[in-house]
Amino acid sequence: MESASKKTISKASAGRPRGFNIDDVVATATLMFRERGFHATSVGDLSAATGLAVGSLYKAFKDKGALFRVVFDTYVATRNRELECLLADKEYAREKLETLLHFYARSSQGKEGRCGCLVVASVAVLSTLDDDMARHVRATLHRIEARLRQLVRQGHLDGSVGQHLDARSTASCLLAMIQGFRVLGKTGRSAREMHGAVDQVMRLLA
Repeated sequence: MESASKKTISKASAGRPRGFNIDDVVATATLMFRERGFHATSVGDLSAATGLAVGSLYKAFKDKGALFRVVFDTYVATRNRELECLLADKEYAREKLETLLHFYARSSQGKEGRCGCLVVASVAVLSTLDDDMARHVRATLHRIEARLRQLVRQGHLDGSVGQHLDARSTASCLLAMIQGFRVLGKTGRSAREMHGAVDQVMRLLA
């Protein structure tokens, strides 16, 4: 998706077109989809929140599903960039796993936690999404799990993760944990609870 400085979409108002920032629209829609989910967020809700007429939203994104796809991809890409920055200076797999888990724990507390995770919200309604979007959500989860599996295997090689741990099943457990974090975060869990759980898991990885 093009950056805010490069992409502006026209909106009709009082007979004259005026520009609006597509990234602002995506950001507002992201928050709504995270808090309410896909089906509970109506086009009317999106129109009211963004200040755009329904016709303008359809002109820009075709339909709610197309907007959701843009929102989902932008959300995942942004989260991935944030995580990669945190992992960049970590040498051992154990350090990377600990950083990754604390990243999810931090996202699962306070206001950010109560907003919820768009991936988790999408998984919760997976069977009701269209086939293409459902495959897209599944692929996102598979990539996260593959990354975890890779890190466990790297840990076996560098000696930072216990050799007795099966990479595939350990990755599945860690995936369940971080997605569970995001669910619990909706209930207003504290930083102490979330990060304490990570500390306990890291002991099990030794």
